[in-house]
Amino acid sequence: MAAAKTHCGASFSLDAYHVSEEFGFILPDPLDELPPYYQPWMDVALRIPELVHARELRARVNKMPLLSSEFLQKHRELRLAHLALSMVTMGYVWQEGEGGTVEMLPCNLAVPYWEVSQRLGLPPILTHADGVLANWRKKDPEGPFNMENLELLVRLPGGDSVQGFFLVTLLVELAGAPAVASIPRVIDGVQRGDAEAVARALEDISQSIQDMTDALKMMQVYVEPSVFYGIMRIYLSGWKDNPCMPRGLIYEGVHAEPLQYSGGSAAQSSLLHCFDELLGIRHETQNGDFLSRMRNYMPPAHKRLIQDLSAQPPLQEFARRQADGQLNRALQLCAAKLLAFRSYHINVVGRFISVPAARARQLRQQRRGAGEDAVSRAPAALEERGTGGSGVMTFLKSVRDQTKQAFLPEAGKDVE
Repeated sequence: MAAAKTHCGASFSLDAYHVSEEFGFILPDPLDELPPYYQPWMDVALRIPELVHARELRARVNKMPLLSSEFLQKHRELRLAHLALSMVTMGYVWQEGEGGTVEMLPCNLAVPYWEVSQRLGLPPILTHADGVLANWRKKDPEGPFNMENLELLVRLPGGDSVQGFFLVTLLVELAGAPAVASIPRVIDGVQRGDAEAVARALEDISQSIQDMTDALKMMQVYVEPSVFYGIMRIYLSGWKDNPCMPRGLIYEGVHAEPLQYSGGSAAQSSLLHCFDELLGIRHETQNGDFLSRMRNYMPPAHKRLIQDLSAQPPLQEFARRQADGQLNRALQLCAAKLLAFRSYHINVVGRFISVPAARARQLRQQRRGAGEDAVSRAPAALEERGTGGSGVMTFLKSVRDQTKQAFLPEAGKDVE
């Protein structure tokens, strides 16, 4: 947007990108009800875990009326509709596991889902913007924004671990909000040649990234790895780069040919994309292509913010010209905190994917019964792959290494 590229730093407004200083990329105060006309959608969406468990979700969806999306007028109505239809779609596709997928989404679900997706600029599949950013409410509206006072609007199978997974991720996003709010201060300081102002803003961003890491540590408290790997993960998986659905999914009444979309992924969070663009961190071709594709799974305004940040004067070049000790230390600290976050994320993925995957292979080799535990029932085709379709550990380690190479060879020892 033109306002982001002007030489008047004050005009770089987060409001133009539907981003708030308090909530960052989180949708403030999501609706929890749609107009009564859409009650058939909500009746199914609010019962997804039990309907999937009873193997009745597909039958219920097939009986739903074909509803028009025209009565959804407000942005928050569209976001709740997209969340509900996304969750229902994931349950519909994966109800019978990896061996019982469907080739076609019925038109009474596919057509309105496509219409809502087009109006929002989101793909017709569950995204980070749905499951995390728009899927929360406070139990006590006046109470704190914490695990004890939050609950999901719509759930997938997996019990308390589902709630823990989405809400911890939400709190990571909330912890990153002050960093996003500091970005205009960085841009303004660079445009005015104020090294001290840029340094202070970067110090605030560093603290915010540290808070994100601390929030992510709650994942091991609220999510059971065997439940995430064995039950939840398949419902987050898409139909692109997925051996279970190599052709994709036909959206009946929309396209005659199958369409392919990636499943939900942390790479769909706008936070780290913003940090990379601000700090000038570039990722190698394969990783860069995947990350670039993940931007198409973000709300368009958030994607524009990332693109406009990439058009700003390079921050590292500004720091070199200024040759200011405080600024250089702040820049290195910021990169070090981002590196630490990515390293801890690798630790989490190892705990929730790699270790259970090894356990699943061991159980299969021992020919243990499928009822052994949740891990043994996990889809074999998804081992060591992220729900977005990437080879998850290879991808994350490469992204971490690119972060390290961009900044820390010169002053890494000082930062440590």
